[in-house]
Amino acid sequence: MVGRIRHLLEHHERAFHRECVPGHITSSAWIVSRESRSVLLTHHRKLERWLQLGGHTDGEINVLSSALREAEEESGLVGFAPIPPREVASPFEIFDVDVHLIPARHDEPAHEHHDIRFLLEVSEDQEIEHQIVESKEVRWFPAEGIEAFLAEESLTRMARKATDWLSRTPPGP
Repeated sequence: MVGRIRHLLEHHERAFHRECVPGHITSSAWIVSRESRSVLLTHHRKLERWLQLGGHTDGEINVLSSALREAEEESGLVGFAPIPPREVASPFEIFDVDVHLIPARHDEPAHEHHDIRFLLEVSEDQEIEHQIVESKEVRWFPAEGIEAFLAEESLTRMARKATDWLSRTPPGP
C-alpha cells in the first residue's frame, strides 16, 4: 500500500485534491480516550457501518493537520493529540495506511482513497457534538471486543495495532 501511495504522489500533481482520479490522499484517525482507552467511531450514513473518523484532505498536504481537523469537525471534541509509539522519538508517527476503492456514485467515478492514518487521543470528558451529515452517530466503544463492530480487515488491523501500542503506555489521568 505504501508503494501505491508513493506512485500516486509521484504521478499526480493534485493527489491531495478530491477531484484527482484514479484516487487521492485522505486522512483519518483511530481515536482513543485519554482516560479509558475507549475507541471513538462514526456510523457512516452511506456505507452503513462503523468507521474511524476522517476524510478528504481538500488540498492540505499536512495529513496530520487534516486528520486533526476532521476529528474535530466530525465529533465536536477538542484537544486531540497524536500518540507516537514509545520507541519513536519524533513528535508523531503515521499509524497505518490503507488504499481502498470507493464505488462510483452519481456524477463521481469509482476511485481510490489513499488513507494516511494516525493514532490520536482525546479526553472523553467532553460532550460529543455530532455535526456532519455523512454520519448517523459518533460514539465511544469499549476497546475490548471492538472488532465485533468492524466490518473490514483494515479496521481490525488498526484495533490490533492500537491495543499493542497502548499496552506499552498507561492511560492518562
